[in-house]
Amino acid sequence: MLLLKKFNCKIEIMTSKEFLFNLPNKINSKTLDGITTNFQFDLEGEGGGQLTVAVENGELKVHEGFQGEASCTIKATEENFKKLLKGELNPMMAMLTGKLKISNQSEMLKFAKMLGWM
Repeated sequence: MLLLKKFNCKIEIMTSKEFLFNLPNKINSKTLDGITTNFQFDLEGEGGGQLTVAVENGELKVHEGFQGEASCTIKATEENFKKLLKGELNPMMAMLTGKLKISNQSEMLKFAKMLGWM
């Protein structure tokens, strides 16, 4: 089980990939109203992979591989992404040190809002 310390939220996952694939079950659909976006995650290492999180018409879908045009691309190792989720790695420090690369930071805020992190 992964405990998101910063947000006092328990999510049962083993890998970052499982976290992303479980998002449709964890997100309040009301938070998706009026949002159209396409996040592409490039998570290197075992338990990672290339995944797309697409939001359209109030629905969030997760796909294996890159699909469509990315509104935001997130690159990290699976290990560092999991540390971010656990609150063990500061997102700003991760970006400054190259452990996390985000192509469109303002778009990434939508993702944080969907998860209730903001």
